[in-house]
Amino acid sequence: MGKSHGLRSRTRYMFQRDFRRTGTIPLSTYLKVYKVGDIVDIKANGSIQKGMPFKFYHGKTGVIYNVTKSSVGVIVNKVVGNRYIEKRLNLRIEHVKHSKCRQEFLERVKANAAKKAEAKAKGVPAQLKRQPAQPREARIVVTNGNAPQTLAPVPYETFI
Repeated sequence: MGKSHGLRSRTRYMFQRDFRRTGTIPLSTYLKVYKVGDIVDIKANGSIQKGMPFKFYHGKTGVIYNVTKSSVGVIVNKVVGNRYIEKRLNLRIEHVKHSKCRQEFLERVKANAAKKAEAKAKGVPAQLKRQPAQPREARIVVTNGNAPQTLAPVPYETFI
């Protein structure tokens, strides 16, 4: 007999739920609102086998294109050879969660709007672009009353 290489082969720990995270799925999972255009992360949820994504898509991020009663349609880009293929998956909502990849962007939009309003009130131009980490400021090191110390390695000791 040959080895089995089926759909769920070699996935002993991949589809399991975390330790002490088994049992009924919290109601908050089902009460989340998903809309077309939302960015979602695909996750595995071992206790629910219905509408479960194939193992390649676990941990991938996609965009919702369709919403039904108990599931969502997600578009994911898959690398095949030298190109990307747009794959459309239908997943139950237990297997998706809102992605936090846009959260920093949305916070920055609000912060920029506040900076712009403040600068307009003062009548000065606003600097809204992000800056890379700048070099540290120059400073003078004074050795008055602080003599330089010579450092040497500690000799290696054995207790045999």
